[in-house]
Amino acid sequence: MKEHFQLTVADVLNRKHFEHAKVIAGEEGIQRIVKWVHVVEVTSIRNLLNGDELILSTGVAWKDNVELFVSMVMEFLENKAAGFCLEMGTYMTEVPAEIIELANEHQFPIIVFQKEVPFVEITQDIHSIIINQQYQKISDLENYSQSLNKRLLTIETHEDILQFIFSALDVQIIFRLKNHEYEFVPEISRTEQNEIIRQVEKAKTESCDHLASSPIFLFGQEYAELFIYSKDISISEYDLLILDRTATALAQHLLRDMYVVEKKRVEEFEWLYAWLAGEHSPESINEYFVENGIKTKTNDAVVLITKLFPAKEKLSQDVTYLKLLFRSVFEQNGFAVFSVEKRNEITFILLNNRPKKNLKERIKKAIKLLMDSEFIRSHSTARILIAAGKFTENLCDVHKSYLTAKETQRIQQKMTNKESYYFYEDLHLYRLISQMSNHINLQELAAEYLQPVIQYDQKYNGKLLETLKAYLECSGSKQETSNKLFIVRQTLYHRLQKLENILGDDFMEHEKRVAIEFMLLVQDYLAASYPQKANQVL
Repeated sequence: MKEHFQLTVADVLNRKHFEHAKVIAGEEGIQRIVKWVHVVEVTSIRNLLNGDELILSTGVAWKDNVELFVSMVMEFLENKAAGFCLEMGTYMTEVPAEIIELANEHQFPIIVFQKEVPFVEITQDIHSIIINQQYQKISDLENYSQSLNKRLLTIETHEDILQFIFSALDVQIIFRLKNHEYEFVPEISRTEQNEIIRQVEKAKTESCDHLASSPIFLFGQEYAELFIYSKDISISEYDLLILDRTATALAQHLLRDMYVVEKKRVEEFEWLYAWLAGEHSPESINEYFVENGIKTKTNDAVVLITKLFPAKEKLSQDVTYLKLLFRSVFEQNGFAVFSVEKRNEITFILLNNRPKKNLKERIKKAIKLLMDSEFIRSHSTARILIAAGKFTENLCDVHKSYLTAKETQRIQQKMTNKESYYFYEDLHLYRLISQMSNHINLQELAAEYLQPVIQYDQKYNGKLLETLKAYLECSGSKQETSNKLFIVRQTLYHRLQKLENILGDDFMEHEKRVAIEFMLLVQDYLAASYPQKANQVL
């Protein structure tokens, strides 16, 4: 650990005006650190101390009151003062036994001057030492920062940065990337590592003077954490400042590495396109993974197609940043991530890297983190739509997940109320409608059921179609329907009577009701496909 001179009570005793001073109590505490000097001539100072102050006093405020004197010393102890200097002769001639006993009990140095001393010269002298000490720390910190910034230009791995902070502080350095093992610089035995890891876990609930940490954030997510640990000496303020500067440098380096890795992935595009096209055999996929050091725990996979709608001038920058953000978030949720970019559309291949097969839940969690990220929130004009394909348990079937993701995207674009993301397996009837649209005239089919209702609305502005949708969604509950439409019950009854006249009084019977609900979905699908015809008769 880099040694910085820290002024102690023992050092103060060797300064000018302390030649004839005497420690009469608490001598075992003379190694206490002195960070400031304070003159006290009042009866309470509870809110005026920050800790480590050396108190100077003539005792005028409590000269005839032992209880008040004891109370003041208790306040000094509670506020972690460094020591107490009392001028004898002017107002006090002796220190009560209760004070000496209290000081000895708490190893709190009490120093007496046998004659009058100039407090102003004492404070000036000690403060000049403290200020010079702080200036030296700032100077050393600035030199460290400049050296580290220069090294960042040539440093190749984060291990080099860990070695750099170790050289500066000479304490145990611990580093961990999210969901990775702890790294130790310098290397220590497994037993020592386990002991420090226990200290790290313990420090989450209890304060520890010998351990300090700094989280490293990328894209608003905690990506790594840096620790310093000193078994014998408490962590100093200087150590904390060095830790903070180093954590910032590590964040810059890790982000740069991510950008470099992302650029290298351009070379993978051709191979990945072929994979999405179903052109790779199991042997080819396995060979590619081995060559690139990719390890997967399962063969579970799914394809996500993400479309970004930002301002055109920021398109390239936003897509690159979005890829990094996706990779970071999905990797933290247990996926190996491959991406293929095409204009403002990114296709992600997610491979499950955890034994549990709760892929859908983890993908939903990751998407929520993405939508809540600073990038999305700060790009209020941007819009992201995500289409997830079919889950597959065979890496050779990734192309099937890709095809179903494309189908999900097509359906998503034709839905009236677009959500941020859809899973292929959740589209149910929309998948059937999409397939039917390739073989039959859905417009005519929907018109058979809904055309009279739409015609009535167009002629009388009767809002029957809206009422029909709400009534079916509320499973025929008149109370819920009227609340949902914000209309009185009598108005609802009138509209339902009109619907019975048009659709027949059996329109809520099972088979006919199911058919009408299906045709309403078809109508929404067609309205999104042909918006210019949305308000026209089918």
